[in-house]
Amino acid sequence: MTSVHVRPETTQPVTATSSQRYRAVWRWHFYAGLFVAPVLLVLAVTGAIYLFKEPLEEWRYQDVRTLSAPATTARPLSEQIAAAQQVRPGAAVMSVIPPKAADRTTRVILQGADTGPFAEGLSVYVNPATATVTGQIDDSATFMRVVRTIHGELMAGVAGDRVVEIAACWALILVATGTYLWWTSPRKRRATSARGRLLRLHTMTGVGAGAVVVFLVLSGLPWSGVWGAGLQSLQETTGSTTPSAGDYPSASTVPALSGDLSHHPDAKVPWAAEQLPVPDSQDDPHAAHKSAGGVLQPGALPVERALAAARPAIRDCPAAECDVKILLPDGAKGVYTIVTDPRRDPSAAQTLHVDQYSGRVLVSYGWAEYGLMAKAVEQGIAVHEGRRYGVANLILMLGACLALITLIVTGVWMWWKRRPRGRVGAPARVTNRRTAYGVIAIMAVLGVLFPLAGVTMVAVLALDLLLRRIPRPARASG
Repeated sequence: MTSVHVRPETTQPVTATSSQRYRAVWRWHFYAGLFVAPVLLVLAVTGAIYLFKEPLEEWRYQDVRTLSAPATTARPLSEQIAAAQQVRPGAAVMSVIPPKAADRTTRVILQGADTGPFAEGLSVYVNPATATVTGQIDDSATFMRVVRTIHGELMAGVAGDRVVEIAACWALILVATGTYLWWTSPRKRRATSARGRLLRLHTMTGVGAGAVVVFLVLSGLPWSGVWGAGLQSLQETTGSTTPSAGDYPSASTVPALSGDLSHHPDAKVPWAAEQLPVPDSQDDPHAAHKSAGGVLQPGALPVERALAAARPAIRDCPAAECDVKILLPDGAKGVYTIVTDPRRDPSAAQTLHVDQYSGRVLVSYGWAEYGLMAKAVEQGIAVHEGRRYGVANLILMLGACLALITLIVTGVWMWWKRRPRGRVGAPARVTNRRTAYGVIAIMAVLGVLFPLAGVTMVAVLALDLLLRRIPRPARASG
């Protein structure tokens, strides 16, 4: 007779290993959430507000943006620009945005006092029928400008941008570790206690909105300094197709990039075109002439003629769904840059560089020329900003921001309720080195994908090793 010996002890190591792994992941989840929660909360709140930029500013500035009666005829854009320049004599003209309807004003953006990635200008609004100024707005002082600057750099310049990027990357790690904890939870806590109800709300919010939060973070990272620059380089390396309009014209030894022509959020090229080299105007009869940026050269075409010359090359930009923005030439070799900015579908966006003397379209760069990565990023940005699919898109992104706020508040609240007096209340360190190293290896992969998060991981590990050697901090940190 064959006997079968049951050896219960064989399941114990597996259970112990799973428990150790769970605790290791929980510890990373805990510290990540504790460290980046304040920044993520700021990003979620400012992001939710910035979703309503367009309707809020339309309402707030309707007195200067809208005419009391539709204009039946329009004065040349060059006259309107000249009228706007009287508001701030000597200021360079950054861009011109013609009216999108007969009852709208022309917007002329003059150079402001600030420079840099988040620089704003002075917007002067002109009645196109009479070429008279209807009003002006200092874009650097608007409410939405402050919201955007907080959202993008915490009003701390490059250092703030890096902090925002670190927090965004750690948000992805929080979602990943939180998903693991939910999936492998060793017990199901009933929602009878206050903390149990908080945990249930935290868990269900993460499960229900985790994918949207991940999308929200990934679609925002292209704007970041380190990861976004790396993505731009990868896009350039993998290659988009060559811009149309024939042979690419010669440019300076170190050509300017289209993304550097304007950093104003309402007058800049699409993300996909930021690395596009800017050609030189070729038909320059005054090559030795030098002047301030944005001032037209002798012999250069006026703005309206440059726009008219570019119109046949614009593929799809109906006035009801798309704005046309004109960046004036910068110096004797500069070009007119004409950007079509669709309010919804980014496939209608186009960047054109036009010779300021001949009116010849030197470069036309749009959806047909974008690579696969550029197309994916542009679609992601449109959804991120809540404008791709109308109201439904807006509600979805607002919901993602509110879900992120809920996760942060409930997570911090749970920690506050469970923390022992005089201690951080972190999950205990794992005692199984093999398990710890396995979790660290997985985190290292994430650190390679998101470099700034990787740097902070190393810093956290080093700090943890240091604290272990000091009795009191070791007890406090678990």
